[in-house]
Amino acid sequence: MPKKTFTPEQIVGKLRQIEVLVNQGKTVPVACREAGIVEQTFYRWRKEYGGLQLEQARKLKELEKENARLRRAVAELTVEKQILKDIAQGNL
Repeated sequence: MPKKTFTPEQIVGKLRQIEVLVNQGKTVPVACREAGIVEQTFYRWRKEYGGLQLEQARKLKELEKENARLRRAVAELTVEKQILKDIAQGNL
């Protein structure tokens, strides 16, 4: 089965759908099956997105992407700084 990528909006929607089904008396595994996801995914999503509104989930993903970009930039600059330091000390 190919891996599906859901947007934050879709994830929050699926979590709400499962919550409604559970409140109607269905068990979590049955509700997850009806929503088209596995139970493990539900619990992982609930841990990350539980209680978030659509806009908050969207902002969370944007911040995670920006954080990853900034971490890469810091790593690159650290390597460049170390290379320049080695050159200045004559270690090359």
